[in-house]
Amino acid sequence: MGFFVKLKFYIMKKIFLLIIPLLLISCGKTSENHAEGKWIKGDKQEQIEIKERQFGGFGKTMIEVGYRYNELYWAGQNENWEYAKYQLEDLEEAMQKGFERRPNREKNAKHFMTVSIPELMKAIEEKSKPEFEESFENLRVSCTSCHKMEELPSFKVQIPKVNTSVIGK
Repeated sequence: MGFFVKLKFYIMKKIFLLIIPLLLISCGKTSENHAEGKWIKGDKQEQIEIKERQFGGFGKTMIEVGYRYNELYWAGQNENWEYAKYQLEDLEEAMQKGFERRPNREKNAKHFMTVSIPELMKAIEEKSKPEFEESFENLRVSCTSCHKMEELPSFKVQIPKVNTSVIGK
């Protein structure tokens, strides 16, 4: 198995290992002052703070966005338009959830959310590979621009070079 495939599975495993316990806990019964489970202790405010730490900031969002960005690119290259649409919708949803946790990030992502994503969705719906490639490049530039506005350390988002997707055409 190649490095990128292993990395992708490692990232997805970490995401699932974070989400599954939280889902299981939310399905359990709770008492007025104490949540079920062994690690979420304290009063309601302390429990909220523990959950917020577990969900993390925008970095966790970027892990999912990076995965979906890669899948989206290869779906477009394979002209698997249904899968490309699915990935773009989930990428957008991941960003929205990230903004709920870190609302200050939304301002710099405005162009990405209101221009780049809709343009790319139009190319996908038209099933046009040339338009997809042009819109994807605009999305990539928008990603890099947002990172720069957030004053992150020299992040330059690139076009994926190795197809690590297990989904074909």
